[in-house]
Amino acid sequence: MGYSILVYTNMNADIQLLSDIFKALADPTRLRLLKLLSGQSIMFCSGECDGRSFLCVGALAEKLKVTQSAVSQHLRILRQAGLVRGERKGAFMHYAIDDEGIGKYRALLAQTMGEPFVSG
Repeated sequence: MGYSILVYTNMNADIQLLSDIFKALADPTRLRLLKLLSGQSIMFCSGECDGRSFLCVGALAEKLKVTQSAVSQHLRILRQAGLVRGERKGAFMHYAIDDEGIGKYRALLAQTMGEPFVSG
């Protein structure tokens, strides 16, 4: 095909990275977490979580009707994938979408698979 070994190696690495992100997105609970977090801004509860102006693990668990432990495990995977970010304030971790991480994956997807794959 005319690909140099370097280009082919980079393409394989990019495809592996995209595969990893798709694995993180493959779980319905993680997709529901991302949906809940989209549009949220990080604000701090000062010890009283109401689950409306920010989303901490407790609020997410309550909204999803799953345990806080399960939410924490899913958030760990999403954080490792670069899709969410967390900030600690006192005893509470507050989570939001990582816009920078999402932007990197969109760019990588467009570069690797082509713009029609991203834009529809």
